[in-house]
Amino acid sequence: MKRNYSAIVFDLGNVLIPFDYSIAINKLNRIEEGLGDRFIEFYKSNYSFYRDFERGKISETEFINKMLDAIDHKIDADTFCRYYADIFSLNKDVISLLPRLKKNYKLFLLSNTDSIHKKFGWGKYKFLKYFDELILSFEVGSVKPEEKIYLEVEKASKLPSSEHFFIDDIQEYVDGAINIGWDAVQFVDYQKLISDLKERNILK
Repeated sequence: MKRNYSAIVFDLGNVLIPFDYSIAINKLNRIEEGLGDRFIEFYKSNYSFYRDFERGKISETEFINKMLDAIDHKIDADTFCRYYADIFSLNKDVISLLPRLKKNYKLFLLSNTDSIHKKFGWGKYKFLKYFDELILSFEVGSVKPEEKIYLEVEKASKLPSSEHFFIDDIQEYVDGAINIGWDAVQFVDYQKLISDLKERNILK
């Protein structure tokens, strides 16, 4: 059955903005040998704590203090926030699609993210103006692939589930969208995305 699409929903990290934690790790390693490596090991082994920070269940202060404990407070909180968030670059090819899509569709951003990454990292990017609304995990109290976060998009779009098309680099999150009735694809690269959009007549 041919679908009619009204809303295009983009993931943020590694779709519109690739990120690379090694940038932060290297900065910490320059302060003290092995400091960045210890940090990323601690971060990964406490991922459920970070997940709760993404859900907005843990305060910024609590998160920062726990991370600073892991690196023996070798830097202050402001420096940590800048290091932690200065990890993004722009996927200009994908970003260039936003003004084209905006002419015919509502655009939404759906991201598992946190307040520090927004404030010190990606929040400054001008391409965000193309989105009708940003649905951010730490603001809505839910993370992909939980059903609630997708329903928050529907609450904002006021559109039926079937009219949403979602692009995410993580298959588990794509599956979460499909489970509630969206169409969705895994982002691999720009060329595949163009092919996926043309296949659905979203792009001509």
